[in-house]
Amino acid sequence: MNLSELLLAVLPQTQCTRCNYPDCAQYAQAIASGEANINQCPPGGQQGIARLAEITGQVEIDLNPLNGVESPRHIAWIDENWCIGCTLCIDACPTDAIFGSNKRMHTVMENHCTGCELCLPVCPVDCIEMENISGHLTGWQAWSPKQAQNARHRYGQHQQRLAMKKTSRLERSVDKSESKLKDIAGSTHSDPSDQPEKERKRAIVQAALMRAHSLLQKS
Repeated sequence: MNLSELLLAVLPQTQCTRCNYPDCAQYAQAIASGEANINQCPPGGQQGIARLAEITGQVEIDLNPLNGVESPRHIAWIDENWCIGCTLCIDACPTDAIFGSNKRMHTVMENHCTGCELCLPVCPVDCIEMENISGHLTGWQAWSPKQAQNARHRYGQHQQRLAMKKTSRLERSVDKSESKLKDIAGSTHSDPSDQPEKERKRAIVQAALMRAHSLLQKS
């Protein structure tokens, strides 16, 4: 394993973004490249910093308070009496730990919740609360390697699901643009003055089609 992979392996995989990076993998890469410090992960706490220090050969330092504080493990709890089924929390959850559907009340699968709190700011009715489930235990004392491995696996599946969803959306865009081009090509106009407008529309749709094809190739 390279350095970033070694660092990623000792991060708690909560995907909480408190380190100021989109996920644990990108934080690990930032540490490996010297862009980020080893003290930016509140869920890992001081023990997590010690692990990162050992791998990088750096001196152990205190957790940066700008990233948060080391605290007990919490999991999300949804008050189903207030849930309106908007699905915003489902989309925000990095481990797909929230179960539900549109206009149906949601519930949290506790064994998959990492306590990232990313569901809190997106809830329009404030029906989500965080519940302490580790008492006074914090950091890696409140979180096991097995749980981190599960969270990492589920985050990987979450990313794959989002990628598939994006690809499906782009494919629909391609189909729609191609259909529109056929409609434009098949349309007839008796007034020659309509031709410039027809060409303008064709150019717009053609550009949209090329963008969609380009994004599909990158996905």
